Amino acid sequence: METMVLDFLAHHARVWPDKTALTELATGKSWTWAQFDLDARRTAALLRTRIAATSGVRVAMLSRNSAAMLIVQQACIRTGAIFVPLNWRLAPPEIAFLLEDCEPALLIHEEMFADLLPAAGACPRLIIGARDELTEAMAACPADDAGKGQRLDPHAPITLLYSSGTTGKPKGAVVSLLNGFAGGLGLALGTRADGNSTLLLDMPLFHTAGLFGSSWSMMIMGGRILISHRFEAASTYERLGNPDLAVTHYFSVTQMAMSMRQLPGFDGRKLARLTAYMTGGSPNPPAHHRAWLDDGVMMLNGFGMSETCSSTATPIGDLDWLRRKAGSVGVPHLSVELRIVRADGQDAGTDEVGELWARGATVIGGYWKRPELDRIAFRDGWFKTGDAALRDGDGFYSLVDRLKDMFISGGENVYPAEIEAVLSAMPGVGDMAVIGVPDERWGEVGCAYVVSAHGASLTAEQITAYCARFLARYKVPKHVIVTDRIERTASGKAQKHLLLDRWRESSGSVGDPAGVT
Repeated sequence: METMVLDFLAHHARVWPDKTALTELATGKSWTWAQFDLDARRTAALLRTRIAATSGVRVAMLSRNSAAMLIVQQACIRTGAIFVPLNWRLAPPEIAFLLEDCEPALLIHEEMFADLLPAAGACPRLIIGARDELTEAMAACPADDAGKGQRLDPHAPITLLYSSGTTGKPKGAVVSLLNGFAGGLGLALGTRADGNSTLLLDMPLFHTAGLFGSSWSMMIMGGRILISHRFEAASTYERLGNPDLAVTHYFSVTQMAMSMRQLPGFDGRKLARLTAYMTGGSPNPPAHHRAWLDDGVMMLNGFGMSETCSSTATPIGDLDWLRRKAGSVGVPHLSVELRIVRADGQDAGTDEVGELWARGATVIGGYWKRPELDRIAFRDGWFKTGDAALRDGDGFYSLVDRLKDMFISGGENVYPAEIEAVLSAMPGVGDMAVIGVPDERWGEVGCAYVVSAHGASLTAEQITAYCARFLARYKVPKHVIVTDRIERTASGKAQKHLLLDRWRESSGSVGDPAGVT
């Protein structure tokens, strides 16, 4: 069995033990690299004594962003256990499904989320927060050096990430040590992160963008992480512009960036000091991307999934040059290979749309207990992402849409993301999502759900007229619904199956097909 040393925590604790590694903004508590390593060793000892943690044992955690989550994950790696961060935004039945699926030997949770959990469970639990049983239990355990800086199997699973569940039941992506390390290193190199960098962490640590894309990319390089419980547009905007915090790197989904731009008094130039502002989770419309670049902000789009960790990014460069690539997700990271595959299985040509396939050190080996999904998703070493994409003549990749979201209207392929990109540039639009709905004449037509920006009041007729200026007639949504919300996952993806449910519930009462308000 091939083994190697990939323990960046032990390395940094040895090289610069007194340098700050983590700071929790909510509590003001900080950890040096030596303290981070010490707590990871104590937690590893706790896992060995409390649950006899060995290879493959699952440790689940239900918590907002915290240093404890990063500490527990490192302890799991050193014991061979598998870390399972759970989405606290889910409903109790959904969390119960995840717990039943992963069968953890230990569940660590914030006291505030107790009501989300089953009344009784087969595994022991530890509470964190104001009542901090985890810290108390750690303090009672002597630091355990077992596993620290040791040679480990790079293909051993370290984390189980459940999908956002935009359709159907969530599936668990089994992330290996090599997957996480390669993904984090690739993004660190692409965003010029180093030991002097500071990341503001808003993205949830139960998602690959928060855990591996953001945190690991900074930790691998020895930078500092400012941990925020969650994203709030006003406080994030203030923190990014605060010279005392000295944030250099930030990662958000596109909708988070959009919500900041809608703040009263927003001035993007205040954030021009950032080394890199990464976006991902969903396509970043070119008009929105250029608005940030025009403010002097080095906004870089990227692509990644639970199954592929961080895979691409637009490289840091001249802002004028980046404007020409606005909306693109850039080029593959180190160790990542990509291809665009047509429906006939052949490689697509330049600027030809096909399915994006990926392989390399960042790509997982399979799903948790779902061999039937493995057979569908993997082919000859390649992972089929399900994303429609294209590659231009310079080798830059652009996402077109999820293949499952495409609909056919009058024999023409329509990608909702193209319509959403147009809507994102319309003054007064705060959020939007487009789905295909049945139509007797055309087979399917577009239905746009639009949320007005703060202080704006849009009508369906205005939205339809705006789309008609920029889109072919068959792409213009036949139905427009002005609404107060669009349900999204933690990774920013619109939950389009819920919008389709809304459509089905209301379609029988729709009068004017040209627009519904």
